[in-house]
Amino acid sequence: MDTLTSSSPSDAKTPAQAQRILVLQGGGALGSYQAGAYQSLCRHDFEPDWVAGISIGAINSAIIAGNPREKRLARLREFWELVSSPVPWQPLIGGDRARLAFNETSAALIATFGVPGFFMPRIPPALLWPAGSEQSLSFYDTAPLRETLERLVDFDRINAKKTRLSVGAVNVKTGNFTYFDNARQEIRPEHIMASGALPPGFPAIEIDGEYYWDGGVASNTPLDYVLDQETRTDLLIFQVDLFSARGRLPSTLLEAAEREKDIRYSSRTRLNTDMNKRIHNTRLALRNLIAKLPVNLRNDPDVALLNEAAKENTVTVVHLIYKSKNFETSSKDYDFSNFAMREHWAAGEHDVDCSMRHPEWLQRPQNGETMVTYDLIGDEPLTPDDTKE
Repeated sequence: MDTLTSSSPSDAKTPAQAQRILVLQGGGALGSYQAGAYQSLCRHDFEPDWVAGISIGAINSAIIAGNPREKRLARLREFWELVSSPVPWQPLIGGDRARLAFNETSAALIATFGVPGFFMPRIPPALLWPAGSEQSLSFYDTAPLRETLERLVDFDRINAKKTRLSVGAVNVKTGNFTYFDNARQEIRPEHIMASGALPPGFPAIEIDGEYYWDGGVASNTPLDYVLDQETRTDLLIFQVDLFSARGRLPSTLLEAAEREKDIRYSSRTRLNTDMNKRIHNTRLALRNLIAKLPVNLRNDPDVALLNEAAKENTVTVVHLIYKSKNFETSSKDYDFSNFAMREHWAAGEHDVDCSMRHPEWLQRPQNGETMVTYDLIGDEPLTPDDTKE
């Protein structure tokens, strides 16, 4: 298979030559799917210029941006082996029913004892601490995560801007979404921790006198931020989501709880993508209309203003979505068992390999539209016209 070719963004003519961006959604223990996806992208010579993430996506993003390419996979593997170490065994019996029992048991153990290098339960529990104290506001302490980030992530490299890094969080007092971006500010471990501070499990993180929660409280994908920030350079975006907006009608309480979580954290990604496509294609129509104007009107100040507003880049989004198994329930995002981690990692590799069966997507100029999306559904990627959600 041909690998992706590369050139400078200024002369980009095909998606393969555009600025490369990796966008990672939040999803807790499901985040090893993103690590597997990145491993496969490396095999296809996809080197991201920019990594944007929320929650566990922010942690994976920091590990990627905070290490040279030759160390990234080893650091990702080290992180996921560490956080999945409390449940090293695997199911003894096959079948969905046995796997369901195994997963629920694993998740219960994690909820009780925490995750090494990530979070640990408060002792005594939060409800026994005085109101207003830091310990009373979350069930777990995430201090271990700071130590892990300091060990696995080179923040000097991030702040040297070798790779652009953006992570999203929510200001607890204002409710406003905030992005911490090494293109504008220094990034420290607390910025990554803030992006993953999901209440009431994890405490808010203080940064410069303000307190922040997990970005997934407001929006679980950084795609909109990326599209808002870069409107001139052509973009090739691999977006890796961990919750699917699509799903079957639940038939049990466990399935209903999982379906609700999927809908809540999928952030209606396809709706947002379709909206951005309409904006891009409206600008294209405006440029076409301006080109049809009589010559004597083209220098009109109002036309010049519209012409400037209509300038834009081309955007290609390859959208990968983790597909839950029949035996997975709402506990899937905190089932940090080693067995589940390896399954999710392998699924990420598989899905990227499937999407890259069609390298011609990335080798041809976009035809007419300035924003095109490709979704991976099942084992085969679909054409843009078929991607409706």
